[in-house]
Amino acid sequence: MGQLIINSYEEFEQYVGKELGTSDYHKVTQEQINKFADATLDHQWIHVDTERVKTDSPYKATIAHGYLSVSILPYLWYQIIKVKNVTMLVNYGIENLRFGLPVVVDSEVRMVTKLKTLTNLRGTAKAEVEVTLEIKGSKKNAFKGVIIFLYQFKK
Repeated sequence: MGQLIINSYEEFEQYVGKELGTSDYHKVTQEQINKFADATLDHQWIHVDTERVKTDSPYKATIAHGYLSVSILPYLWYQIIKVKNVTMLVNYGIENLRFGLPVVVDSEVRMVTKLKTLTNLRGTAKAEVEVTLEIKGSKKNAFKGVIIFLYQFKK
């Protein structure tokens, strides 16, 4: 489908209730998991102990931190959409995020998005986007939720 380009509030508004797009797949590697563990000081064995998981984990492999899978949302989001003519973008929140399946090391994930609502807050566009993180080859998702962005378009 290619990256969706949005130039104004009015253009964005046309997509309410519609799918915005799907990112490319991203492979979650052990190196990425280890770096995330270092950055967050969360070195729980199920994420980083590649030997122990073989015997003690039901997955028989390490799994990504749930928050690691959430933290790649911006990377995947920018593959889907480019909002131009803005003076400011704020990550405003996440609502109703529910984890479905863990992301096992070397899994490939992608994000599917739909614009749930777009509200004009005195010149600031509040975009509520339904996001689903799919795991390649799995019928269940890694997570589903609503991310909220605030965009201030140039006048």
